[in-house]
Amino acid sequence: MKSRTKRKITPWLFLAPFLAAFLIFMAYPTVYSIVLSFMKFQAGKYTFFGLRNFRFLFTDPLFGKAIVNTLIILVIQVPLQTLLALILANFLNLQRLRLKGLFRMFTFMPVLVDTISYSIVFLLLFNNNTDAIVNGFLGLFGVQPLQWMNVGYLAKSVIVVAVTWRWTGYNAVIILGGLQNISAELYEAASIDGASKVRQFFAVTLPGVKPVLTFSVVLSINGILQLFAEPNLITKGGPVNQTLTIVQYLYNTGFGSFNFGVASAGAYILAVMIGIFSFIQLRLTKED
Repeated sequence: MKSRTKRKITPWLFLAPFLAAFLIFMAYPTVYSIVLSFMKFQAGKYTFFGLRNFRFLFTDPLFGKAIVNTLIILVIQVPLQTLLALILANFLNLQRLRLKGLFRMFTFMPVLVDTISYSIVFLLLFNNNTDAIVNGFLGLFGVQPLQWMNVGYLAKSVIVVAVTWRWTGYNAVIILGGLQNISAELYEAASIDGASKVRQFFAVTLPGVKPVLTFSVVLSINGILQLFAEPNLITKGGPVNQTLTIVQYLYNTGFGSFNFGVASAGAYILAVMIGIFSFIQLRLTKED
């Protein structure tokens, strides 16, 4: 083999394992699912179904319910989580804080916990029984046991609390990285100018962490739009589909009813929703 030809082939040989994995596990499933979204399984084979899968989804009340449920959780959970993460990140960034490494480790640890394990724990915490931990604690203050899994807004609140507990520390660490990049000279200059701590927060801290804060919010929104494990394990979409999310609907449609055409179409509707939300967020914050 000529040396010139060898130089041309060598880079592709190094790229070959990645390209093979990409084609098999990314490109092929993506193209296949696009094709599948226009198909329907009839008489033992797939036949072309056009846009009727998409039309069905836009007219299905249950899919609309799943979208509304997901958006309600998003509107409550993302701002709450972002606020708590911002507060926690500022605490971890304090100069006088001792054992910073230990605190940061404990802050990040919830995201390392297995999803199934922590979902089971939250299911036990918010059980409907009077001897459940949360109901038992509320009973100390004379509050009657709450039917967490039988009331729609209570079940949604359990999902919000569970997701917030797991991901707040993760986002706090992301924001902490932005805080550490803010020059101490800016705070000194603001202090000399007579700015209070509150004024410094809005004039120095928030602009300084804006890029990472935007990144954190976009990640959080995308995560909620794809929420599946927690409602599936804790509430199972109940009561009466009050916590049914978009991905849970797609899972039930694809692997419950074996209607993969509708499920694939719904997946691309979700992808468009994620793209729209991300675009709006980046435009509002004027981030590239």
